[in-house]
Amino acid sequence: MNITKEQIDDLNAVVKVAISKEDYQDKVEKILNDYRKQANIPGFRKGQVPMGLIKKQYGKAVLVDEVNKLLQDNLNKYLTEEKLDVLGNPLPKQPENFDWDNDNLDFEFELGLAPNFEVQLKTKKAVTHYKIVADKKMIDDQVERIQKQYGKLVSKTEVGKADEVTGTFVNEAEDINNKTTIEVDKVKAKKAVDALAGKKVGDTVTLSTKGLFKEDYLLSSALGISRDKADNLNTEVTFTIEEINERQPAPLDQELFDKLFGKDNVKSAKELKDRIKEDSEKQFEQQSDQKLLNDITERLIDDTKFELPAEFLKKWIQVSGEQMLSDDEANEEFERSEKGLRYQLIEGKIIQENNLQVQFDELKEFAKGFIKSQMAQYGHMDPKEEELENIAVRVMSNQDEVKRLSEQLMSQKLLDLYKEKANLKVKEVSYDDFIKEAYS
Repeated sequence: MNITKEQIDDLNAVVKVAISKEDYQDKVEKILNDYRKQANIPGFRKGQVPMGLIKKQYGKAVLVDEVNKLLQDNLNKYLTEEKLDVLGNPLPKQPENFDWDNDNLDFEFELGLAPNFEVQLKTKKAVTHYKIVADKKMIDDQVERIQKQYGKLVSKTEVGKADEVTGTFVNEAEDINNKTTIEVDKVKAKKAVDALAGKKVGDTVTLSTKGLFKEDYLLSSALGISRDKADNLNTEVTFTIEEINERQPAPLDQELFDKLFGKDNVKSAKELKDRIKEDSEKQFEQQSDQKLLNDITERLIDDTKFELPAEFLKKWIQVSGEQMLSDDEANEEFERSEKGLRYQLIEGKIIQENNLQVQFDELKEFAKGFIKSQMAQYGHMDPKEEELENIAVRVMSNQDEVKRLSEQLMSQKLLDLYKEKANLKVKEVSYDDFIKEAYS
């Protein structure tokens, strides 16, 4: 067997594979002999079928199968040994009238080669790295929510503007019949607030659904209908009052602090606000980091210029899926995937040049951290190391989970690298301003 490469240009090459009869004959003969031993053909005893008949019936299929195996194994080995960085897979250039009866068989494969380029992490224009701070209003609002959440309900005889009212919404035509509790201070429509004010248990009021609440999502849960239906609903519903309560806020005392953070971990309102600020900004950091990762990705794609073997990739896209694509479909798919392919090449080069690797031990520690944060969401704040170890072992026995966690850990390594070496401009903003600037 002889394999040679013809370089067409920097991004395209053709590999030629010459296979002689000696390369495949022994394997083909062995398989055909095995077929002969097992063949059951009427008129012949088992194992006594003439080899000529076996070759006539199976010879071509066996030959094609064995030659294709030789091609696959040796082509992959050649690409590895020659350190050819190919995009997609080699595409065969086999003519339609290929003659499998020749003793010597010649094959050609088109290759699309990865381009040579440099990545500059210090981009010309700085990328904004948002540092989201919890402002006074956000902290005060959170304290107020905590006080309401842990406060006590006091029964009332009449509806006031800050009360919680339990009742049933009804509209037979829209198939609405739902018992719920609403907070009057979350009702937006002035007519609705005025209609509820002063009402007593047993009273029924008629309310318009359009613009009923300050937050649109509240309507679907209040009426017990889907969000899509609620968004387009413009009708009237009756609301029959069954219970009226005032939620008196919990005092900012040690009992409340201990419920929230454990005994004596927080001892004053100031410490409570400091803790809320710290915890909130940790959560904001995840959003800020994701925004930074997205923005640097976009900047690197824009700033790192290189050509791709576009025509080869379009041909490869045409034939690589379950169904053959038309020229137009392949062009469209290439345009959709080109940006992602460019970043894969850029990211791969960054990982290689900075020797970023995911080791098993650090992946297991990363998994433990992820598990610990998940457990904390369900109130399990201090799991034992043995418990974390056992769960991590189970998680890492699942290859899909290992792949997902490895990708997350590599993203974190890239993010750390960008924070260290990229051209960043830190900007402090409130959460509301971050949302406006980042996603407007």
